[in-house]
Amino acid sequence: MTSLEIAIWSFVILLLLIFGRMPIGLAMLLCGLVGSYTIFGNWMPVLAGLKSHAYDTFGNYSLSVVPLFLLMGAFAMKGGLSTALFKAASAWLGHRKGGVAMAAVGASAGFGAICGSSLATAATMGRVALPELKRHGYSGAMSTGALAAGGTLGILIPPSIVLVIYAILTEQNIAKLFIAAMIPGVLAALGYMLTIAIQVRLDPRDAMQTERLSYWTRFKALGEIWPVVLIFVVMIGGMNTGVFTPTEGAAVGAAGTGLVAALRGRLGWRDLVDCFRSTAVSTAMIFFIVLGASSYNAFLAVARLPVAAADWVGSLGVAPLLVLLVILLIYLLFGCVMDSLSMILLTVPIFFPVIMSLDFGLSPEETALWFGVLVLIVVEVGLITPPVGMNLFIINSMSGGVPMSQTYRGVLPFVASDMIRTLILVIFPSITLWLVWVMF
Repeated sequence: MTSLEIAIWSFVILLLLIFGRMPIGLAMLLCGLVGSYTIFGNWMPVLAGLKSHAYDTFGNYSLSVVPLFLLMGAFAMKGGLSTALFKAASAWLGHRKGGVAMAAVGASAGFGAICGSSLATAATMGRVALPELKRHGYSGAMSTGALAAGGTLGILIPPSIVLVIYAILTEQNIAKLFIAAMIPGVLAALGYMLTIAIQVRLDPRDAMQTERLSYWTRFKALGEIWPVVLIFVVMIGGMNTGVFTPTEGAAVGAAGTGLVAALRGRLGWRDLVDCFRSTAVSTAMIFFIVLGASSYNAFLAVARLPVAAADWVGSLGVAPLLVLLVILLIYLLFGCVMDSLSMILLTVPIFFPVIMSLDFGLSPEETALWFGVLVLIVVEVGLITPPVGMNLFIINSMSGGVPMSQTYRGVLPFVASDMIRTLILVIFPSITLWLVWVMF
């Protein structure tokens, strides 16, 4: 077999190993090592590269952002910021039809600004908002569907760990990617709220409202979340003005969130150890996936699969937008069975050269930023797409007896909202890039 055929078959074997429940990091590492051995014919070049591979991968300064963002999310959960965000959103939106569900979405967006993880946002907001949604009489479909969709905002609203990994893989500016994701993230939250507003008018059983609170009470609730706003503004603002690097910004965010949790009396020594332990475990898991992906991608580079894929697509003569839509569809389908980080690490080295070889009327940097945000969106849609969306299982497991069929039914309108938003962002790249143009 040629090197290219070996690379293609390795992808099939990799998917079989993943479906066989082998950890994806280990599956990619094995496929990378065995694939390289098959091409070279002996183990010496493979072992020679492996001995320095881990150091070269984890010696990347930008990767230190990952544990810092994870630690910031852990401090935010311990500090009760999720509860404060939900109470503030409910105070302003709860009196509207479907207002408590809208408040859950708004609080998820706020928590995403200091978390960076979709699954963590879904789990945290599920603990906070599900009891309130039940207490106010919302159906199981509406409650679980809204919270599963809201969880995806944890990675769409910067900071985002997946965007950091994408930036490293494609050698893009992390701060610019965060800015590019801002407007699509806000549009996602507004789209989900609009979806709730439409649903409660079609099915009045979910049009539950809370008592209208006085403006004094509303502003008092708003005052409880000022640390979240301050941390976000300082962190993102500092990155974009050059006051500090993304890594330093993540450190400032983690320190600020930890300080808030400590001042609220929610961060004792045991809690602090728990935060460090959970951060260490999550970091180790992510870094092992990164190592496996790095090994596999090095093998693909030797086999020249990315270059061959770009040349093949260029020879087809089809419209660039059609190629982009096919790639996004692949991400959507694979996102239903794989986590977002694994998808990014596995596919970006293959698809990115293809996209960069096409002419969308944008500069190379603009194309890279636009594509990164689109990929982030469709991969996250996979987390709420039946039948195997990961956020669906997390929220349903916390719902206390809501049938899975109701969760599936409840999330479908939000998936439709995501599809419409994705199509708009594909047709109008300027929506994604406008804030980048203004700030840079």
